[in-house]
Amino acid sequence: MNTSKIHPTAIVGDNVQIGEETIIWDHAHIRSGTKIGHHSIIGEKSYLSNGVIVGNYVKINAMVYIPYGVTIEDQCMVSSGVVFSNDAYPRSMNVELTDLQPSGPTAETMMTRVRQGATIGANASIGPGITISQYALIGMGSVVTRNVPRQGLMVGNPARLVGYVCVCGIKIVDFDAPPEDQMICTRCSRGYTWNEDQLVSIG
Repeated sequence: MNTSKIHPTAIVGDNVQIGEETIIWDHAHIRSGTKIGHHSIIGEKSYLSNGVIVGNYVKINAMVYIPYGVTIEDQCMVSSGVVFSNDAYPRSMNVELTDLQPSGPTAETMMTRVRQGATIGANASIGPGITISQYALIGMGSVVTRNVPRQGLMVGNPARLVGYVCVCGIKIVDFDAPPEDQMICTRCSRGYTWNEDQLVSIG
């Protein structure tokens, strides 16, 4: 018996896979072929297009737009108002200018992946073909136009790398100050060192 909960106002297409204990809130729209893991939440008025893949223990807040080609791995958080894009050449008309551009995926549709544990802040925009690496943190309102390194902290428009965060979310490296040889997270006590411009976990 599937223990997922789907609000009666949600629209769920055919062949959608929804894992145990997952909650789909009001007026969400889940298109056919989408896969959502267990113990996840899809917030109200969010839109997940055909074939989107969402992992386990994922929180997708209200009014998030996720088009075809986006994969969100386990333990990620996508905050309210986040918009993903997937078009390499976004135009209303086809190349011949004779009809509307197809709305479905084409050979030019670009794939985006949000890796395990990453967080995307409210109202951020994620460009096409982007990889947001494990436990990265995207600041609210940021416009991400390039790949994000593991545990990287990105802010601004266009988003720039300003430091690194612990897997629990606390800033560990701030580029406004020289990194220390060894750093201990004040929230979870995980240890890190700074080696050749990279954050390395210790212990």
